[in-house]
Amino acid sequence: MTIEKGQPWGAEVPRPDDLRTADGDAELAAALSAGDAAPVAVATGDMHRTVGARSVGDRKTLMALPLDLVVVTLDDGAARPAVAHVVAREPWWRGGWWRGPVLAVMNAEFLGEWDVAPRGHPNDGRVETQLAAPSMSIRDRWQARRRLGQGTHVPHPDIATRSVRSATWTFDHGLVVVIDGQVAGRSRSVAVEVRPDAGTLHA
Repeated sequence: MTIEKGQPWGAEVPRPDDLRTADGDAELAAALSAGDAAPVAVATGDMHRTVGARSVGDRKTLMALPLDLVVVTLDDGAARPAVAHVVAREPWWRGGWWRGPVLAVMNAEFLGEWDVAPRGHPNDGRVETQLAAPSMSIRDRWQARRRLGQGTHVPHPDIATRSVRSATWTFDHGLVVVIDGQVAGRSRSVAVEVRPDAGTLHA
């Protein structure tokens, strides 16, 4: 069951004997989507930071935190798991973040050093989405980038925000799609669907 407002998240449990540790968001997404229910922790990455960035070390008890996963479908029709975020942007030779549309789909709060989705939660059954309009000026993008560290880049008239369970975006041409920090290729369409309580993170 996804988290309810004002309710505690997760439960303290004895450390599993067979606990494995994922190295970053992409590895965590792969582990949680494997379907074998093997207990997993994560050592680095944006989901690690979102849940408090605590090392499991040799602690005897851990928090078992239910997590939503995001299923991402691109032009090739293949379904890809994501646990932290999905980003679509122009290739660097066309301006990258600085020109054209920029889409961020956030299950984690953070994207690197940026606090992109301060109001989101990785177990609320939704993702927070932000879409920068192609018309957004370089000056406004620079100002938004400066505010990303504090999570104050929105509201902005050129950044559309939505909290969704599923959504599809279609662009005029293929954008570079990055899933949990890994480039997945270029695609004109990006479809996401949240799978609530799809895995458990030990932290």
